[in-house]
Order: sequence, then C-alpha cells, then structure tokens
Amino acid sequence: MSKPVVAIVYHSGYGHTKVLAESVLAGIGEVEAVEGVAISVDEVDEKWEVLDGAAAIIFGAPIYMGSVSAGFWAFAEKSSKRWFELKWKDKLAAGFVNSGSQNGDKLQGLHALFNLSQQHAMVWVGLGLHPGNNNSKGSVEDLNRLGGFGGAFAQSNVDEGPDMVPQADRRTAAHLGRRVAEAAVRWGKGA
Repeated sequence: MSKPVVAIVYHSGYGHTKVLAESVLAGIGEVEAVEGVAISVDEVDEKWEVLDGAAAIIFGAPIYMGSVSAGFWAFAEKSSKRWFELKWKDKLAAGFVNSGSQNGDKLQGLHALFNLSQQHAMVWVGLGLHPGNNNSKGSVEDLNRLGGFGGAFAQSNVDEGPDMVPQADRRTAAHLGRRVAEAAVRWGKGA
C-alpha cells in the first residue's frame, strides 16, 4: 500500500517563498506515514496527476500588491478543469503566504488560497497555534511570530535574499507541513 501524498504547490518570484515551501516539505517529512512533494507552479503542467492523487494540497504564494502573485493565480485559474470534475473534493488543503512587510495584506492572500480550496470543495486545515511574540516575554524568534491562525505567515525583507528568511517563519512553515501530514493520516486519505 502506498503512502498518502501531501503536495505543496507554490509560486516564488524571488526565492523566499521557495524557502518556505522547502520548510513545509521538511515538516511533512517528519511524518513517516506520508510522502511529501513540492511543485512549483512553473512545472505544474507536468504534475497535475500528482495533485489529483494527493491526499492534501498546501498552497503557497508571495503577496504582491495586496493578494497572491499573478504567477500563483495563473495556476489557480488552470485548476478550473479539476473544479469541473470536483477532482479535489474532500482533499485536505492549507496555505502559507510571504510578504516584505509585517502585515503586507497576508490575510487577504491567505483568504484567496482558502477561497480557492473552497471552490474545489476541499477541507481547510489551519495552523493550530497560538500567536507568538504578542506579549512582553515574546520574541521575534517565537513560533507563529506574526500571529496567523488560518495558515502560516512569513515576512522576508525586500532587500535580502532567500537565505535570510527568518528561522521563526521557517519553523512555523514546517509546523504547518507536519500538521497537515498528521491530519492526512487521521483523515485516511490516499492510502
């Protein structure tokens, strides 16, 4: 019997969101009962079958001009063929977003990912963490330092490369991957 697949499909314009996708993948890898795979939207045309067969799909996008990037949204529009057939119905879904500023309209972008999942009749998995860095004993090193609930938020300085994505945000992304992988095992999808 094959392991259920937890797929990540993401767009990364400058490499920061790719680093987060790799962190999500590492979190998935902590759950032995599943297999993780990351797919850039640039290669999705050769990987639709992977997404169609996955137990869960985690969407990831940078936030440009107040919502998910055009590169990610092009993928979302291409997924409409799956929508017509409800191919992703009852798959688990989750999301992560990244922007240059602390707020950066991350919630707006995460809502776009959530709405995409709901168009596909998927079941959304949130982050499942209290916010970090929200009291006098908090720190920017806290897990969930940006206080997301519906998914993982990250902030990357616009004048620094992908290698400078904050470790706290990478750990939060890994937490999301692990949580979705564990949920896929409990949900019993894809096995």
